[in-house]
Amino acid sequence: MTTVLSHPAVPRAARVRGFSHDQGFWVIALAFATSLAFSVVPTPLWALYQRHDGYSTIAVTVAFAAYAFGVIVSLFLAGHVSDWLGRRRVLLPAVLLEAVSATLFLTSTSLGVVIAARVLSGLGIGMITATATAHLSELHAAARPGAGRARGDLVATVANLGGFALGPITSGLLAQYASAPLRTPYLVFLGLLLASALAVSLVPETVAVRSRRYRPQRVDVPAETRPRYFAAAAGAFTSLSVLGLFTSLAPAFVAGTLHHPSRVLAGAVASLVFGSGALAQVLLRRRATRDQLAAGLALVALGLATLTAAVWAESLPAFLAGGVLAGAGAGALLKGAISTVVDLAPPAIRGEALAGLFLGGYLGLAIPVLGLGVLTQLISAPVALLGFAAAIVTLTAAVSRPLLRT
Repeated sequence: MTTVLSHPAVPRAARVRGFSHDQGFWVIALAFATSLAFSVVPTPLWALYQRHDGYSTIAVTVAFAAYAFGVIVSLFLAGHVSDWLGRRRVLLPAVLLEAVSATLFLTSTSLGVVIAARVLSGLGIGMITATATAHLSELHAAARPGAGRARGDLVATVANLGGFALGPITSGLLAQYASAPLRTPYLVFLGLLLASALAVSLVPETVAVRSRRYRPQRVDVPAETRPRYFAAAAGAFTSLSVLGLFTSLAPAFVAGTLHHPSRVLAGAVASLVFGSGALAQVLLRRRATRDQLAAGLALVALGLATLTAAVWAESLPAFLAGGVLAGAGAGALLKGAISTVVDLAPPAIRGEALAGLFLGGYLGLAIPVLGLGVLTQLISAPVALLGFAAAIVTLTAAVSRPLLRT
């Protein structure tokens, strides 16, 4: 079983140059947010790739799906190994993998290189997501014994969506006003990622490193909790399906169907959605997990309905309103799903259980969005979005009963 340490797993003399548990908590939160922000840097740039390099809509969708594929493979193969290998030993190479991805983006704008960079980014994020979430929970517990886990849970989920919110708007602004718009955003984030990697190397370890025979990801939660666990995974699937829409095809809807081609606007729309998700998590932080889940399910359905109506009416204000509602719902739903799994999973398999949750979530990031991208090649964008929204709302209705069961 995994041993969670109450103090850094290094000699006292070696800790002088490192961070305390409380300082390390914020370092991991910032590294988590920076890595996730980098993963959505291309969001407002897809239109530039289409114009400069002739990318089709389906090429953009494939490049986006390549990232989700990398995440899924990484979660399945490596998302759980920090339970016995150590949190820092997984986080440090994962952040460096994001830096390698940024370097690839800087070398070429060809579709093959971009897809390779997206796969590498996905591999890194798959290692980071569950590991950083578990590490934050443990650093918080070590820094503030007996304080409860609300702070750790909140910072982990806000770092998640907050990073997603900062990435597109930063990238959009740099692309709009700086030279070399397809390189400058990646250069900026390369510097931030290298600084993050250095900081992560100085954070205390919270897991006793031990040898263990490697096996791929599996989820072993108690039998009586499995229905709620898999319902939480379906909730994460729904949440990331909605968020994936705004990091892949939503900029094309804004530029094409709604006739607003600004790169800043493309980044701002995605940032607004993720920002509303982070704000919903903050506002609902004192509510019971069941209330967070209920609010998330309702807001996702209402937001998708508003979004679909906005595309049919070609109304940018309604599109933004729908994005805010859907983003808030996705944020609340994701936080509730994470809290549910942390409650259900014993500490010894917490990283593994969270990796399983995010594996379900990132399947949602890939499959529905890829399907929507294919549909837009066959039917009109409004009809394709209607089908996407109907499928997601149907899923939310199907999982609501087991997810909300007390």
